[in-house]
Amino acid sequence: MKIKYIAAALACFGAVATQTTFAQETLKIGASVTLSGPAAAWGLGMKNAAELAADAVNAQGGLEVAGKKYKVEVVAYDDKYQTNEAVTIANRMIFEDKIQYMIGPVGSASVLAIQPITEKNKMIVMTLGFTPKALSAEKPFTFRPPVTTGEVSDPQIAWIVKTLGVKKVGAIFPNDETGQAISKDLEVAYKKAGSTLAAKEFFERDRVDFVPLLTRLMARGIDAIELDGNSPDTSGLIVKQAREMGFKGKIVRTGGPATREIVNVAGKAATEGMFVHTPIDPAQPSIKAYADLYAAKYKSAMNGFSPAFYDATNLLFEAMRRAGTVTDSVKVRDALEQISGFPGALGTLGWTGKATYGINHQLNAPFFVAEVKDGAEVIRARCTVTGCE
Repeated sequence: MKIKYIAAALACFGAVATQTTFAQETLKIGASVTLSGPAAAWGLGMKNAAELAADAVNAQGGLEVAGKKYKVEVVAYDDKYQTNEAVTIANRMIFEDKIQYMIGPVGSASVLAIQPITEKNKMIVMTLGFTPKALSAEKPFTFRPPVTTGEVSDPQIAWIVKTLGVKKVGAIFPNDETGQAISKDLEVAYKKAGSTLAAKEFFERDRVDFVPLLTRLMARGIDAIELDGNSPDTSGLIVKQAREMGFKGKIVRTGGPATREIVNVAGKAATEGMFVHTPIDPAQPSIKAYADLYAAKYKSAMNGFSPAFYDATNLLFEAMRRAGTVTDSVKVRDALEQISGFPGALGTLGWTGKATYGINHQLNAPFFVAEVKDGAEVIRARCTVTGCE
């Protein structure tokens, strides 16, 4: 009798051991993004992009690297667009969750705050932060998937000034690293194009009443308002209040896709004729396919930043395949840097930026200028860093 029990126990143990041996390992991708507040549209788009990329490889049995398949799990935290929260999350991901790859953060101040931690611990970061300080040869583990004001401002503003004839532009910027950096880029670009950024106002991120700032701008006789640097909902408030105050000039957004959210806040009438940057052409088959995939899962339209982070997550996966490892982030980084001609949702992709940042960690992708008509974007110009046509 005792022998029978022992045999049964051994058989049970063998089954458990076999299950353990063949249990699939998990690869965690962190998402430190803004999921609440005025910039939530950007953060949700980034998180959802990573999840969709994970879904695609998981549907094939997992991400195959060096003959082994890994189930990909996206671990997301809300940084609330606050620097201290971003730092807390970075520490949690590295030291508690043992995560080596991060999507985010959204803000420039946040990425600069976490880099001493992420770079030291060789965590690969795919950031949205527009500051030029985010990328440098001294920060070899940070990459940036979306094109920024630094890349798009010269060609777009040259096209805007020539096409719309704006001469005197006013702008309202958040009083942080993002706003300060973008204001400098825009000032140079408008001057180069033969116009001028004649009036600038800065505000704290939680502000909702822009009437006093707009009053000062309009008193300077501006013929256009620039929205670049502001989160989607904040931009909507600025547009709404400007039109309610009787501003009849052009409204321009040089960077940061946010049209759907701006229209939702300000209304179709207030946004009619607005000219905006967009990183996507909705008619492009690869973009349409991604937009349909996004809508099917999340039951909402995607934000324009989302495809860049879908591509970024897939680029990470490809780098892991080429490096033959998911644990050695140095080898993964080296493989990531070498990828070019990659077929992504945004088009054929590779890395650029060495001339500007000292390192090729800026994604090189096309972009567009659109006019808002009846609440929707209509492409008016197709652009590269060398110009718009």
